[in-house]
Amino acid sequence: MEFPVIKSAEEWKAELGSDRYAVLREAATEPPFTGSLLHVDGNGVFTCGGCEQVLFTAEHKYDSGCGWPSFDACEPGSIIERPDHSYNMVRTEIICSRCGGHLGHVFPDGPATTGLRYCVNSLAVDFEAES
Repeated sequence: MEFPVIKSAEEWKAELGSDRYAVLREAATEPPFTGSLLHVDGNGVFTCGGCEQVLFTAEHKYDSGCGWPSFDACEPGSIIERPDHSYNMVRTEIICSRCGGHLGHVFPDGPATTGLRYCVNSLAVDFEAES
């Protein structure tokens, strides 16, 4: 799959650092309840940690109790979903449509509004507060 933002592994490593590289480029997962954005509230947007594309708005963030930031909707066209059969599970991985960075997974057990729970690694995104 090709993406508008393309960089070599060395460029990504230099830009992201080891923890973010592991999540965004190698599909690692941060431990539950440890992410810096788990309890971030307020108005603003959540952007891709790799390319700064807007992925989620704060109005769609909610506390799912799962240990990772959760959203019930994403910005249209910002995320690509693909099957993930790792660890003998069937899940749907979510990646940034602009750089292909691994964000987390989406599950069909979210609030009634959409029925979705976008479960996202804090290391995969940044929060930009509204001024």
